[in-house]
Amino acid sequence: MKYKVKDINAHKKEFQLPDMKVPVIFHTGQELLPNDHTFEQLENLAKDDRLFHHIAAMSDVHPKKGRKNPTGTAIASQNILMPQINDTAPNCGMRFLKTDLNEENLSEEQISDIFRQLVEAVPTKKYFGTTISHQMALDVARFGSKPLLDHFQIRTKNELENTYANGNLFRDQKISQKDILDCVPSLFFHIGKYRLGILGAAGNHFLDLMKITEIKDEKLAEKLGVKKGQYIFLLHTGSGLLGQYASYMYTPKKKEHLSQQIILKLGTTLFSSQKKRIYERVSQKLKEYKNRDEFLGYDENNLEGQMFLVAHKTAANFGFANRTILTDQIDRTLEKVLGRQVELDLLYDNTHISIEKENHFGQDVWIHRNGAVRANGPSRMKDHSLFSQTGEPVFIPSSMSTPAYLGVGTDNNESTFFSAGHGTGRRAEAQKDRAADKKELFEKMEKSQVKLFNAKSKGVINQDSAYYKDVEEVISGMQDNQIIKLAAKMQPVAVLMY
Repeated sequence: MKYKVKDINAHKKEFQLPDMKVPVIFHTGQELLPNDHTFEQLENLAKDDRLFHHIAAMSDVHPKKGRKNPTGTAIASQNILMPQINDTAPNCGMRFLKTDLNEENLSEEQISDIFRQLVEAVPTKKYFGTTISHQMALDVARFGSKPLLDHFQIRTKNELENTYANGNLFRDQKISQKDILDCVPSLFFHIGKYRLGILGAAGNHFLDLMKITEIKDEKLAEKLGVKKGQYIFLLHTGSGLLGQYASYMYTPKKKEHLSQQIILKLGTTLFSSQKKRIYERVSQKLKEYKNRDEFLGYDENNLEGQMFLVAHKTAANFGFANRTILTDQIDRTLEKVLGRQVELDLLYDNTHISIEKENHFGQDVWIHRNGAVRANGPSRMKDHSLFSQTGEPVFIPSSMSTPAYLGVGTDNNESTFFSAGHGTGRRAEAQKDRAADKKELFEKMEKSQVKLFNAKSKGVINQDSAYYKDVEEVISGMQDNQIIKLAAKMQPVAVLMY
């Protein structure tokens, strides 16, 4: 590695070169530092004088193809919104579902039966998912998950109460249907109405059944409602095609698929917004910044910035809605296989890709979390009946076959802008024991006593544990830096993935 860092403690490092306006603070030990390409991207971003205080890099920080900023970062700016900091998948996120299932009332055979049914009920790659009307799609854009609850008779406990922002990023503002359609083309909603209830084929979106294997803090675990031997679901997915299209409209980024180019061209050509002349200026900026090292920024106080924020929140609301529908599909499948309604209780649904106005170091700033979750301590969750006592839940999965952890945010984590990693992150180089093909992958999973379902993609072998950082080292660093307080440890039992 050609870059040098300064030790702050065993699990915290500082990186700054003379031309960097702010330092990068790595919240990780030496052995988990990223590759040179990640350093190069962070160095380039840190030259921007619009950034505030520092760049926070989590232990899972790593580059992602086609992105200008690494995954696993939290970055602050004042008055400026910077879409290229974040991935073009607003509210890719994860939810933790508690169940009343345990070792005594669920057998291995039943687990296999459930997941064979879930392969059909929770599609990974599909053109049409759970269909809603065009009007319902617009209602989801405005109100998030709430319109779906009665329509689909959602039975999940704490569905809105325990979702980030109550499942609606427009929660603090009145926004009309016209406001939405002035910023996001109607065509996108005609597509989005067919795209809920799809897990997704991108990256490592997954549905995991996990078993609580160890309680780390009895009182904390009791408050969160988890206990040893209990089965829980972890669900990781995004905002689908509508989220991507709404994000691409305002982000200078090469379109990865021909279909994206066609739909975006059609959508913006047919865009009947009264603000179309403003969007034409945005469109010109996208062309100018597509191949520049500098990052595009929108002033929060002008129409361009306001339009971007509406599109971002619209996309994010579809992420919440997607996970709500997927959970209902899990619920109905469990009842079908087991012959009874299983209690599904949402502990938390948190977003991995977000832009929120927050107060840090005495200033109101925009926090761009890219592959990072908010991890507020109890004092910053004072409006939540449970999390004001515990802190905001944080779940850290690793690979398909290695342990995961449940923790909560602390009040001593200003260094990451009260953020945490959303996983362990990919290694700079895979370990030598990586699976060479699917046959070897299934053999490794079997040895780990984890059932793998679906697994149709060629790229599924890249989710082998050999590609991921050591979860124990990651958790050790998070505890050392007071990012989280641990509640429980979990082990994967069954995995559904494309």
